[in-house]
Amino acid sequence: MTAYHPGSLAVQDRVGVRRLAEHVGRSIGPGIRPIAAAFLEAQPMLVLGAADAGGRMGAHLLTGRPGFVRATGPHTVSVAAALPEGTPDGAPVGTIALDPRTRRRMRLNGTARRSARGFTVEAEQVFSNCPKYLQKRELYGFADAPGPEDGAVRHGTALTPGQQRLIRAADTFFVATGAPDGVDASHRGGNPGFVALASPTELSWPDYPGNAMFLTLGNLEADGRAGLLFLDWETGTTLRLSGRARTEYGTDGSRVVRFRLDHVTETPGASPLRWSAPDYSPANPPLF
Repeated sequence: MTAYHPGSLAVQDRVGVRRLAEHVGRSIGPGIRPIAAAFLEAQPMLVLGAADAGGRMGAHLLTGRPGFVRATGPHTVSVAAALPEGTPDGAPVGTIALDPRTRRRMRLNGTARRSARGFTVEAEQVFSNCPKYLQKRELYGFADAPGPEDGAVRHGTALTPGQQRLIRAADTFFVATGAPDGVDASHRGGNPGFVALASPTELSWPDYPGNAMFLTLGNLEADGRAGLLFLDWETGTTLRLSGRARTEYGTDGSRVVRFRLDHVTETPGASPLRWSAPDYSPANPPLF
């Protein structure tokens, strides 16, 4: 039995890492171990990937005081936050808890249901990732909640010049993708400039070597919908992009993901968390 669906298996075969992926895939299970539960409870943020009722894939930032995410059983997580607007009750979701302070991250995918506290996720896949391409940051603290003026949400179908600057300066973003067996949320990191803009509606990024699972690229083989989340770590502004993505494979073994957006949402001061400037990962490849 394999932990992967046909899309991921196809990419693994194309790249020639099926045996390694099967070995790594043994770490994927439905259970939340005590060390994973302790990690979740210490986090002030959680990224959630989900499709809305219309099928649009999105990546969303949820924040709270440590303890707002906690394991309530060996297969269940409770989150003291609302499901993103438009997310159906019982929807498949992917989550990633990333701690810039320690360069640790954990992914938990399953089914979300609203609860009195916010919502719960019944886990189907739980696993940790290596610290590759994670920038280290210190948490300065929590800012006051944004006021109506500062928190005004801007929607569009193309990136403004300011939004393009945020993306060009980014060293981290999150990507949500889906497939017939569920939704996954993952992280991408690199030196500023690793995300390239071809136009106000098109961007791309290199797919750096990772854990050989190819969950994101595998999902894109099966379903091109994708949601991206960019974060201004110093001001708390979030930029959420929805659209479609595809992977291009170079003859030299390189891979580039190309994304075309159909909707962008900018929320100034969406996050109360204020982080330091980054200490870049030594694994980040140089930009040429």
